[in-house]
Amino acid sequence: MADLFSYKCIACGGDVRFNPATGDYKCEYCGSRFTEADLEKYYKEHGGAEEEQQAAEPQAKPADEAGVLVYSCPSCGAEIMTEESTAATFCYYCHNPIILSGRLGGNKKPDYVVPFAIDRKKALDTFSQWISQKKFVPKAFYNKDQIEKFSGVYFPYLLYSCKVTGHIDARGTKVSTVRVGEYEDVTTGTYHVRRDGDMPVENVAKNALKKANRILVEGVQPFDTAQMKPFKMSYLSGFLAETKDMEAAELQPQVSDEVRQYAASQLTNSIAGYNDIQVTNDALRVSEESWKYALMPVWTVTYKDPGSDKMYYFSLNGQNGKVIGELPVDKQALTQHFLKIFIPMFAVLLALSYFLL
Repeated sequence: MADLFSYKCIACGGDVRFNPATGDYKCEYCGSRFTEADLEKYYKEHGGAEEEQQAAEPQAKPADEAGVLVYSCPSCGAEIMTEESTAATFCYYCHNPIILSGRLGGNKKPDYVVPFAIDRKKALDTFSQWISQKKFVPKAFYNKDQIEKFSGVYFPYLLYSCKVTGHIDARGTKVSTVRVGEYEDVTTGTYHVRRDGDMPVENVAKNALKKANRILVEGVQPFDTAQMKPFKMSYLSGFLAETKDMEAAELQPQVSDEVRQYAASQLTNSIAGYNDIQVTNDALRVSEESWKYALMPVWTVTYKDPGSDKMYYFSLNGQNGKVIGELPVDKQALTQHFLKIFIPMFAVLLALSYFLL
């Protein structure tokens, strides 16, 4: 069961959405702007954002075979279809932003959020510039229908922190050459090298949504976690959001191993003055492990190639603008381009062969 909630304008009752460009909240109807403090004060005086909605919570229809749950929009009554991991969405008919607050409680409640700092206009401009630098991209990848699907999504990440303490033992080789007349005296010395160190590790971000495209959600990293803010539902208003369906225990072995390997490489790289280094032993201990749960901002659009059913995508880090993507190729346009070049060249070659004969 999920509580359906929408932030409303204090002045006119219209939809209020978080504005990445200014960091405040804007009404889509009358243009009024509000700070986070304004909204908190208003909803506190009117029973609280979540508590007020829980009293009138609609009942979801049972999930279908694909795990889709159906709710009624609190604004227009139309059906809203969501997956079990969806935490924020829109009504397809009235475009009212909906937050499913019941899916943000208990262990599903994020500790932190990195708010969007790039708005839709800037994200689309970046997308257009990126596309313009590529050749032979099908128009269907960036036509009007595709642009309408361009979405700002908060993806769930689990953030791992720890302290790595220990040392590595290595065999260092030094080779020296001394020339005496016509002869060279080559001396090889082997040395035992040890490096000790303590390394704090903070906020290694790991995707916590099983259905997410791993390349998509990890490729836009890193996020500046120093800019994280304590989680508040209001940041989700006007965006899509997913909740985690993976727990720290599932990610612990992999991330601990990655951290150990990174610490060992850092200690190894600190060794200088040798021709060759071979690590013979490492004794690295991970301690003070902790996990935090955060939502991170990503602008994204996907495209399924009708010929191969392969999924292509464009993603942009909603905090710093880093871009990652995989583009389809318009094979027909590529063929036409090839023929435009090949046919004239072929004609020239035929003419040359004629005169040479």
